[in-house]
Amino acid sequence: MRLPWLGKSRRAKRQPSSANIYHTEIIADVLVPERGETVRFFSRKLVRPGKLRRVSNKDLRESLLFLFYLGVAALLPVAWWAPICGRVSTLRRKRHFRKEFARYDVAIKAVLGDDVDTQSFFRGHLAAAHRRRLMLAAHLVPGRRWSPAIRLEGVDGVREALRRGRGAIVWCDQFIAQTIMGKRALFEAGIEAHQVSVNFHGFSESKFGLYVINRPLVEVENRFLKSRIVFERADAYQVTARIQKTLKENGVVLMTNTIHAGSTFTEIAMGEHGWTHLASAPANFAARAGAALFAMSTLETVPFREYRAIVSPELKPNAAQQASLSAKDVAAKNLVLQAGYILLKRDRLLEAVKLYPEQMMVWSGANRLTGQQDQPTIGSDTA
Repeated sequence: MRLPWLGKSRRAKRQPSSANIYHTEIIADVLVPERGETVRFFSRKLVRPGKLRRVSNKDLRESLLFLFYLGVAALLPVAWWAPICGRVSTLRRKRHFRKEFARYDVAIKAVLGDDVDTQSFFRGHLAAAHRRRLMLAAHLVPGRRWSPAIRLEGVDGVREALRRGRGAIVWCDQFIAQTIMGKRALFEAGIEAHQVSVNFHGFSESKFGLYVINRPLVEVENRFLKSRIVFERADAYQVTARIQKTLKENGVVLMTNTIHAGSTFTEIAMGEHGWTHLASAPANFAARAGAALFAMSTLETVPFREYRAIVSPELKPNAAQQASLSAKDVAAKNLVLQAGYILLKRDRLLEAVKLYPEQMMVWSGANRLTGQQDQPTIGSDTA
């Protein structure tokens, strides 16, 4: 958003923020024999920390949108919400098509095939990002009784895993409804979960965004959580210890599929001829702690009225392979076992993506990644 009274300030002597620069290296290509597929493991090391801005133009836009959607949630009936989000999403549509659509088009077709209508998906993707903002606002309006129908599937598997006493990990996909409605679905089913989260969780990555813009989202999510485990790269050991302690105490840990928090991630084939990237941490904790691992996708079936939260059956790699592991193997990083988990997770992700591709917040590129500097992912800026 450009304000007329700022004149040429956007091109003045402003020091722009810079992204963190990482170096990625291939750790191993791990074959899963029973699947006939290979999982590639990468390390990701911080080479040069970026400069964090105090405030950005995006912060002003997000603040105005937040206030606008608070007004919509407070004053207008639910039937109007989705059309309003669709209309507002058109205000910057040309810019998004110019800057982001080319990569989105290639990535979607690589996964779903060349016959899909990617322009329609992209328009839906932009509108969905605005519905995510209004979901947040609807939870913040005092006295607003917004009670959409949330159908939770597969939660009995989590309860069964907890009866075994070794904890459970729920590996969540980045669909627009997951951050709030997915947690709400588990909470209303009586599942007390601990969320693993990065520090800059929300809509902004500036200092102002951290303390002002992102805070309402974190506070709403915390209503539906037992605790939040904030991940900082500098204290990875303490975070790891806390996650292991939670699982040992038979807790439920929610982990989101983000490859930008940890020091390792994976790459696997997906769909027609595409590639996607998945975090390795959930599979690593499941392999080391022996905790049950589940995939979860929360989908908006009717905007603001009906949601479907799908928890998969427990992800179980080759049973014979698991039975043959010694106690020492389980305690260490077992890449073969992790690769089995990751392929099972990929299968569940692909099933959900085919249902509502426009609701997926982040898409990786269609080409294979080699050792290089970190590149942005599609969907990282859907304002």
